[in-house]
Amino acid sequence: MSEARDAARLQANVIPISLEGLNLFEHRTRDVIIRVEPEFLAEQSSPADSRYIWAYTVEIHNESDEDLQVTDRFWKIADSRGQMQEVRGKGVVGEKPVIKSGEVFRYTSGAPLTAPSGMMFGAYTMQAENGESFDARIPAFVLDSPHEGLVLN
Repeated sequence: MSEARDAARLQANVIPISLEGLNLFEHRTRDVIIRVEPEFLAEQSSPADSRYIWAYTVEIHNESDEDLQVTDRFWKIADSRGQMQEVRGKGVVGEKPVIKSGEVFRYTSGAPLTAPSGMMFGAYTMQAENGESFDARIPAFVLDSPHEGLVLN
């Protein structure tokens, strides 16, 4: 499947949420809800140097009946100039958190781009107590800076 079709398929399952100006994106896989809120960091960005920095806060809600562990992550990051990067790794932010049934794990990370806008999407591999693993999709979300008009990725 092409990257464009893959991105469009993922985007179709995204539920954008607007709460008084907040920019939230949400996706549900099984009983796991992943919410992402991106924020442009103007003070760390330098458009003159083609450096645009975002923070994004992720919440992973475990609504299943069992504890789940985040074992791996996969991200695709695309910018408005067509550059695509993939990021794979173990866990998130240096740990492999166990999210108890009914609880939420929250973290903030960052993404640098050399273009004023872009988008990100991906998946977390979740492992249940019984050893079963599945991928919980991270919703596609936009990284639009004030240095470029609104871009619908």
